[in-house]
Amino acid sequence: MRTTRQIFVGRVAVGGGAPVPVQTMTTTDPRDAAATLAQIREVAAAGCDLVRVTVPDDAAVDALRQIAAASPLPVIADIHFDPRLAIAAMAAGAHGIRVNPGNLGGEAALAEVGRAAADHNVAVRVGVNGGSLEARFRAQGAKGDDAGALAASALEACAVLDSVGCRQVKVSLKSSSVPATVEACRAFARQSDYPLHLGVTEAGPPSVGIIKSAVALGCLLLEGIGDTIRVSLTAPPVDEIRAGIRILEACGLRKARPEIISCPTCGRTQIDLFGLVAAVEAELECLRLTGQQLDLDKVAIMGCVVNGPGEARDADLGLAGGPGKGVIFQHGEIIGSWPEAELLPAFLDQLRRHLRPR
Repeated sequence: MRTTRQIFVGRVAVGGGAPVPVQTMTTTDPRDAAATLAQIREVAAAGCDLVRVTVPDDAAVDALRQIAAASPLPVIADIHFDPRLAIAAMAAGAHGIRVNPGNLGGEAALAEVGRAAADHNVAVRVGVNGGSLEARFRAQGAKGDDAGALAASALEACAVLDSVGCRQVKVSLKSSSVPATVEACRAFARQSDYPLHLGVTEAGPPSVGIIKSAVALGCLLLEGIGDTIRVSLTAPPVDEIRAGIRILEACGLRKARPEIISCPTCGRTQIDLFGLVAAVEAELECLRLTGQQLDLDKVAIMGCVVNGPGEARDADLGLAGGPGKGVIFQHGEIIGSWPEAELLPAFLDQLRRHLRPR
């Protein structure tokens, strides 16, 4: 496990052994404070820990003041090209800023931002991207997303910030290439104890982006590398949060409450297992969004007796299908059999019996 220094973005700890926060970025017009806050509340309800808002101009800075004050989550201002906007965003109440050393305007501009961040005690993310890597670092490798060049750019930026007393720093090294992203993060992790924000940039639509992100982030997290994550998708931000949480759960870094296990189905399946799984998922999400919790660790939804009470005996609650009917079981013990039409209502009733008192 990599040991990193700990910083804070608002009230959220990053690094130093803290739980790995999941973050996303709003897609609303940043000048529309009401719409942006509505989206922030939506992702907060889905389990988001940190949210980033782009700040492209002075009008966005004005809106950021209202957004940061009313947001249920710490707000990170996303800055490109203009260090003046970074300083203004901090004065407007941003809890963190993200700057790209490849387009901020050079060492003097980064130092100016670092001094302001130190004065405001605001966290800075040094976000190095393969597509915007400075030419002098790009020349170090055969490709623009060369892992060593990405790491070198980040290390230099961190040194500049450190020289002006900016200590609340985290780093991201991203490429649209999974291997380049993984190798860049490994290279940086070997040379520094700054917390790492993990992600694959421009990962694509969910059908591709979730897979690319799961491979890259899962690989690094299982090696003990990574202190906060974003799953970048061409999709609504709430989808990024759901994917990020599931990646953390798969890596054993968050506890699924409850975890759903279900079989892939085969020719033996004689029940609408796809529909059953979707309905149970929807019910669990509804319970979660309304603040209700179940005293269940694992729920199993199985298509036939092969993958039924025997193989899923460790499930706290489960169902297994048969020809036009199914059984419900607890810890491998069958508690009843129902016709297919009655199986889902009976199972949801059993789920709700495990609601914790509020």
